[in-house]
Amino acid sequence: MARGGLIIFDYLLDESEDMHSLLLTDSSTLLVGGLQNHILEIDLNTVQETQKYTVETPGVTIMRQTNRFFFCGHTSGKVSLRDLRTFKVEHEFSAFSGSLSDFDVHGNLLAACGFSSRLTGLACDRFLKVYDLRMMRAITPLQVHVDPAFLRFIPTYTSRLAIISQSGQCQFCEPTGLANPADIFHVNPVGALLMTFDVSASKQALAFGDSEGCVHLWTDSPEPSFNPYSRETEFALPCLVDSLPPLDWSQDLLPLSLIPVPLTTDTLLSDWPAANSAPAPRRAPPVDAEILRTMKKVGFIGYAPNPRTRLRNQIPYRLKESDSEFDSFSQVTESPIGREEEPHLHMVSKKYRKVTIKYSKLGLEDFDFKHYNKTLFAGLEPHIPNAYCNCMIQVLYFLEPVRCLIQNHLCQKEFCLACELGFLFHMLDLSRGDPCQGSNFLRAFRTIPEASALGLILADSDEASGKGSLARLIQRWNRFILTQLHQDVQELEGPQAYRGAGGSSFCSSGDSVIGQLFSCEMENCSLCRCGSETVRASSTLLFTLSYPEDKTGKNYDFAQVLKRSICLEQNTQAWCDNCEKYQPTIQTRNIRHLPDILVINCEVNSSKEADFWRMQAEFAFKMAVKRLGGEISKNKEFALADWKELGSSEGVLMCPSIEEFKNVWLPFSIRMKMAKNKGLDVCNWTDGNEWGPARAEEELGVFVYDLMATVVHILDSRTGGSLVAHIKVGETYHQRKEGVTHQQWYLFNDFLIEPIDKHEAVQFDMNWKVPAILYYVKRNLNSKYNLNIKNPIEASVLLAEASLARKQQKTHTTFIPLMLNEMPQVGDLVGLDAEFVTLNEEEAELRSDGTKSTIKPSQMSVARITCVRGQGPNEGIPFIDDYISTQEQVVDYLTQYSGIKPGDLDAKISSKHLTTLKSTYLKLRFLIDIGVKFVGHGLQKDFRVINLMVPKDQVLDTVYLFHMPRKRMISLRFLAWYFLDLKIQGETHDSIEDARTALQLYRKYLELSKNGTEPESFHKVLKGLYEKGRKMDWKVPKPEGQTSPKNAAVFSSVLAL
Repeated sequence: MARGGLIIFDYLLDESEDMHSLLLTDSSTLLVGGLQNHILEIDLNTVQETQKYTVETPGVTIMRQTNRFFFCGHTSGKVSLRDLRTFKVEHEFSAFSGSLSDFDVHGNLLAACGFSSRLTGLACDRFLKVYDLRMMRAITPLQVHVDPAFLRFIPTYTSRLAIISQSGQCQFCEPTGLANPADIFHVNPVGALLMTFDVSASKQALAFGDSEGCVHLWTDSPEPSFNPYSRETEFALPCLVDSLPPLDWSQDLLPLSLIPVPLTTDTLLSDWPAANSAPAPRRAPPVDAEILRTMKKVGFIGYAPNPRTRLRNQIPYRLKESDSEFDSFSQVTESPIGREEEPHLHMVSKKYRKVTIKYSKLGLEDFDFKHYNKTLFAGLEPHIPNAYCNCMIQVLYFLEPVRCLIQNHLCQKEFCLACELGFLFHMLDLSRGDPCQGSNFLRAFRTIPEASALGLILADSDEASGKGSLARLIQRWNRFILTQLHQDVQELEGPQAYRGAGGSSFCSSGDSVIGQLFSCEMENCSLCRCGSETVRASSTLLFTLSYPEDKTGKNYDFAQVLKRSICLEQNTQAWCDNCEKYQPTIQTRNIRHLPDILVINCEVNSSKEADFWRMQAEFAFKMAVKRLGGEISKNKEFALADWKELGSSEGVLMCPSIEEFKNVWLPFSIRMKMAKNKGLDVCNWTDGNEWGPARAEEELGVFVYDLMATVVHILDSRTGGSLVAHIKVGETYHQRKEGVTHQQWYLFNDFLIEPIDKHEAVQFDMNWKVPAILYYVKRNLNSKYNLNIKNPIEASVLLAEASLARKQQKTHTTFIPLMLNEMPQVGDLVGLDAEFVTLNEEEAELRSDGTKSTIKPSQMSVARITCVRGQGPNEGIPFIDDYISTQEQVVDYLTQYSGIKPGDLDAKISSKHLTTLKSTYLKLRFLIDIGVKFVGHGLQKDFRVINLMVPKDQVLDTVYLFHMPRKRMISLRFLAWYFLDLKIQGETHDSIEDARTALQLYRKYLELSKNGTEPESFHKVLKGLYEKGRKMDWKVPKPEGQTSPKNAAVFSSVLAL
């Protein structure tokens, strides 16, 4: 059936009777089983039987599937575990002596319910049988308080079981714990018994079917999501024959055919004569105002970008009551200024809108990132889950002390955010305008329990729809990342560096540098009304703005609000040791030590705070107009034309730069002074104020902080909003990237980077641009810290290491680690190949013309990395062949193309050399930093998924070496057959084979092109290659006796060594 309830096809099973179970193994294959000795496999695309598997009688009544087995339940009370490919029985559990009622599988557990044989017949067994699939044995049975007929795992927070009886009782419990009678609920069926039960794919809804044909739906929210990529459910129309509704004659478009009438030959009332009827076509819907605003006309044809406010080629069906809305929008002003003044036509500035990547057949290869970023700084790609924090990553990167500290950090933790952030910063350093992606950092971020507890990990649906406040989210993320980096850097001071790497010279042994940069020492005082006073010392890494409750509309400086937020005073209930009870106390906070970097969360989370910012910006604008007007009146040398230009249509004296002061309340600099009585003086500061020698002022406890970054929340109802950052990029960054020494403000909107005027960084139009986070940096900060970066990755990472796999033995080793005398040098060749698995499937839509449009690409994860020696006596022998352990759920192992099988990445059952991604990443980083040249086929994609930035002069890609402009790319298999007479990748891919073949192809390229000195002769070779490929349709002939580099003589030297 289709989603709407329509029948797509019927399939008649000739040899089958009493069918009991269906199992959808993938999107196009269905298994059908019942009380007969066979199971049928049906292809849903061709609607044909493709396979018939023989099973023992009395047949199969229940089927389940995991990535390891098919599970078949029999009426005899047994559960058999069958191979996914051959359907042969691998294991069998005798669960119940009578009959099996239901079972379910989740993770490593199988739970079953059923009937046991008694003297009087079969009786429902109140003990659930639970089996451990790792050990293939039963564990302690679970006693429940209902008669179990159905059960399902509901793995939301824990692996809960839902146990249902036919009378409607429902109990939830843990499979390895004790059942609690308090967890029993009751379903009120219309019929006498419940006949079926199931759980939605999202685990948010339960469905019960009773004997009267009714379905009962239970959900945990008013609007549940039934599957991971849920669309709005299309329900079938109810039958209107039995209960005829009254017709509303005022509805012009109401079809009279809703009431069935008998066939008659008499004239009907609805048969109006043609003279009394006139056609009334439906009025066309109004054109989107954004289309009219952005339209460019060429002749009589207008062109405008698609605002994506509606589905493609679909117009909503509107009845007459929406005509009033149509009329109100029918008169669109032709003046762009007039349109922008209307609230419903208010638009976000183009560069602040959410940017998306347009994917084509070539993926990202033909996407023009240079159109969005003409600088040499690197943007960050937004399509990765939880990439909302891209703007904050950029802020931390452009803090020079933080960048140097993080890049000097290296520890042994598998998922260390400081290490992953350091790797990402290194990529941003190497990039020359090309975007980077933080996939490894965000992968480690998703494993941190505190991040999940704080609600910082968003589901894909929430991120796409913009559910929740991004401003609150990024402020929580800001607090979390500073705390996490502080802890990670402090932990390094114990068991230092990775495999004996030296400690960072950047960090002193006393306190972490994150603490020195961001930490502010506070003194909290609690004064009870009995007179007792309690003083406690604490520290904080950031401050939250606390706004005054003044409703009179008073003018406040930002410095006043900041001082109020730092030196906070509030009345609250607290425990008093003197009174021995909770008493009203006055809580005051004083500051002992100022931080080097002042981080402020703005907390503009409601219209109340937004109105406060808007009102204070208006006060500041009026003061700026008065000040600027006074300066203009003092100047006597203005010509008459100049005065006319300065005057607005209302006759108010204006200056060309007066627009810079609109919506501005935030100062570029603030001055803070520590008083002797623990007080704090804060005031706005401008460069025109008098300023003494910096050293003398600091000795007096006076510091000036300059605004370095602002993170803002862009409110855009069409895209769900986004987060961008304004960052003041310092001289050292410009010196490294562009060779010039200056400072400049930039807008960072994911991969869009654009220089902006400094006033734009502090202009906040609260209708669409809301401040979230502010970073103020102490003047002359960089001079206090050692900004040298010492690469913490040493050659020891290439030496032998233990495998994570328990079953891995030396006889299974497929590589030989490098010896000390084999350490690579600058310019050495290394053959590289990587294999991947899929974590999330691709999201795409089919256009009306039949072409496919990729909305979101599939998320890949590296599963195997192989590096092969490129020279020396052991040339062709791998020195890295690491399988990467993953804790994330794998959707598709891509075995045909990767050679990775289920279980290869599981440390408990794998026989491969299993390592962490971080361990192998460090090996590749060391090879890149040492200056080796990587030889491989399609290395661009490999490095992208591994999340490495490799200089172009260190990559020798056979895809491009054997490629002619404007021609197709050629596969490694065809190149190996054509040039080397090798037939590789027969049944599956092997990364050792591919890496070694790529090395041989590179040697062949040097031979054919005479080391690049005879391009014309090599061009003739390529022409012959393409002619041969077209004749053979780019297919390698089937091998008679397959030979490959894997079986070549060079591989025997691995065994000899």
